[in-house]
Amino acid sequence: MLRKIRIALAAVFFVGITLLLLGIGQHWWGWMAKLQFLPSALALNFAVIAGVLLLTFVFGRIYCSVICPMGVFQDVVLWIRRTGGKCLQDAQTRKLKKLKASGSDKKPKVKQYLKRFDYVKEHKWVRYCVLVLALVSIFVSGQMLIALIAPYSAYGRVVRSVVGLVSGHFVPALLITGLVTLAVIFCCAWLWGREYCNTICPVGTFLSLVSRFALFRPTIELDKCINCARCGKGCKASCIDTKNHCIDYSRCVVCFDCLDNCSEKALKYRFVGFKGAKIQAEPAPAAPKEGSDAGRRAFLATTAFVGAAALSARAQDHMQGGFAEVVPKQNPPRGARLVPFGAGSAESFYAHCTACQLCVSACPNGVLRPSTDFAHFLQPEMGYENGYCRPECNACSQVCPAGAIRPLKQGEKQTIQIGVAHVNLELCFAAKGEASCGNCAHHCPSGAIRMVKMDGIQYQVPSVSEEQCIGCGACEFLCPSRPISAITVRANSVHHTNA
Repeated sequence: MLRKIRIALAAVFFVGITLLLLGIGQHWWGWMAKLQFLPSALALNFAVIAGVLLLTFVFGRIYCSVICPMGVFQDVVLWIRRTGGKCLQDAQTRKLKKLKASGSDKKPKVKQYLKRFDYVKEHKWVRYCVLVLALVSIFVSGQMLIALIAPYSAYGRVVRSVVGLVSGHFVPALLITGLVTLAVIFCCAWLWGREYCNTICPVGTFLSLVSRFALFRPTIELDKCINCARCGKGCKASCIDTKNHCIDYSRCVVCFDCLDNCSEKALKYRFVGFKGAKIQAEPAPAAPKEGSDAGRRAFLATTAFVGAAALSARAQDHMQGGFAEVVPKQNPPRGARLVPFGAGSAESFYAHCTACQLCVSACPNGVLRPSTDFAHFLQPEMGYENGYCRPECNACSQVCPAGAIRPLKQGEKQTIQIGVAHVNLELCFAAKGEASCGNCAHHCPSGAIRMVKMDGIQYQVPSVSEEQCIGCGACEFLCPSRPISAITVRANSVHHTNA
């Protein structure tokens, strides 16, 4: 029963987050993105952080088997492997029965299609080295490593790369990275089960420091156990030591598979209180274990490190997207990077962003797209060749879980300046005497552009009021000049607020 409940909840989260990354139902599923642990830590969302840690402390790493989309994706891979293997095994069995019934002397080679898992000791050096590297990356704003190994960001990259491949509209760097991630995770899950979660994933390793002291855990009852080892062979986390009848709770993802696999009901999920990372089937002496003390010290040290890294982050505001018709253009060189309304500054935006691609999928007009440069690899950047950032759109602000984009109230965009439009008279049709355009002035939502008369020029040309311009890019997108617009937005590295 517990396993069925876990699968039902995991299916809801998995489908919801996948639809969210496809840009479907942000109002329905947006809260699921806010529950992702690493983005919440970067956003200093202490309520979610405390909730996930409390959930882990009480029930174990249920987060990894229900809420994390990458964890559920690995379960899907394992289900495909198990189902396919069972079908092949049944086909082989039927073939053997037919041969036996026909009286044939053939002795076909029996193949084992259903690969079993075995208990494997945890790879401590790899686990904690990756965790420390991830924490250092957060502390020094080295988001590229986080973008590559964080589970939520990795899953977002996989979904967006598959969507790009199917639609034919993709960024090569995102497509290649996403498909490589998909292949690596798929192969790891197929061959070794939850090895990614228990060796590479920094979230899984951090939560393991708490789960080893979980109040509720699966336990083995020796008086019922017949030493069949089915629980260990079916454990995708490879954390059940059937020889010594103990479980490594730092790696157990609380999937409840072992409970269903045990025909003798020797495994129970029950309250065990405060005990170490491994519980023998028979109660151990009450004296504290050295491993338990070491685990507590590691937990306290890592918690302090995470707290220091999180408190070094800055708070920000939020941003919005655009609905304009897609028109081919080239993104001009800008110097400083354009980052969305609500980001506060380029430095703050890239320090918090985990490159999960959620804002990219939520942006209805292609203003946001993955960056391909090494310094901000796969983190979003803005451009106005496909559309502009309308003041009334707040799609990306509603879905960002990492605090890179803070939510803005309706109309608040008009008080924030992310850049200033500048006119290049050498490209302007009016300045060249070819036509009286005025497109930029007619469509400026903040009224920052007006057409003025200049000496020696037949038609009126645009003039920008820097105080009124907010940098939304409507003028740049709608300018008829090709391939570079005659009016372009130069970014402010720190956003200005005009009350």
